[in-house]
Amino acid sequence: MIQARLRDFIEDRDGWLYAVSAYDNTERIGCILRYVPDSTGDRIDKAGRRFRKLDFEPSYRLIEQEKPEYLDIIHRVPWDDVKQLLKPEEELPAITGRDPRVKKLAELFPVPRSSMGCTGSLLCGLEAGSSDIDFVVYGNDWFIARDTLKRAVEHRILEPVSGELWQRIYDKRRPDISLDEFIRHEERKWNRGQIDDTYFDLLYTRSYDDIVQATTRGDILGPLTIEAEVTDAVYSFDNPAVYRVDHSEISCILSFTHTYSGQAEKGEIIEARGICERHGEENWLIVGTTREAHGEYILSKTLLHQ
Repeated sequence: MIQARLRDFIEDRDGWLYAVSAYDNTERIGCILRYVPDSTGDRIDKAGRRFRKLDFEPSYRLIEQEKPEYLDIIHRVPWDDVKQLLKPEEELPAITGRDPRVKKLAELFPVPRSSMGCTGSLLCGLEAGSSDIDFVVYGNDWFIARDTLKRAVEHRILEPVSGELWQRIYDKRRPDISLDEFIRHEERKWNRGQIDDTYFDLLYTRSYDDIVQATTRGDILGPLTIEAEVTDAVYSFDNPAVYRVDHSEISCILSFTHTYSGQAEKGEIIEARGICERHGEENWLIVGTTREAHGEYILSKTLLHQ
């Protein structure tokens, strides 16, 4: 059976393109609408079709207006409505064939080609000259790629992220933490970089044998700020990022915004603010309940006090 997983894209019967945003895709695929056909759009695929890119809120409005049956916490597209499934690892050879920057990245990381891919506009064949690179590595091979990225920057094989680029990323994310706090956390993650003056993300996705069912929304208990020790950060670069914590009320913190992936390591003391939800016998703190997560954050106090 063909599986759709996080970072894949799908095309529906109307040619709309969605980024797969979940792992539980057995009956309906959890995704976010990203591109729609538009005769005046500025993105052109290899067949000459024009598209326009949609931000988060406009995509939800369009789904609500045109395809309300897909509405959920994220969009849910039935398999019967899927015309095409685009997989980053399968399309990588074609992408490296037309983009020398992606080819350099693929050759840099010492992991099997089946463990890496490229998502986003490059996967859809809708990249523009200014497009960033969304490079995916699967499972434990991601950590090998991350260590390689760190060494490549330290040995000047790749250029470090510039101050100007950090500012651009910060302005795009608009997190509820200061620029200095943002950069201090980001610089140690090694999940972003620059190649030939192009920004890229190094994105983690679970291997097929590690996929679990996604979490449904729990009973909302309200906003909460906590301080706690991280006891497990194995999946802190996943989506959602998962942090197990030692705390009297909260057992787990989930972050649904890329800003706070990899934000803290095991053994560190963190301060986190989000929305508390009840899940069975546990209370979880959810960070990223909105696109820009205003009023929600994760900070490593251990890092900031070093």
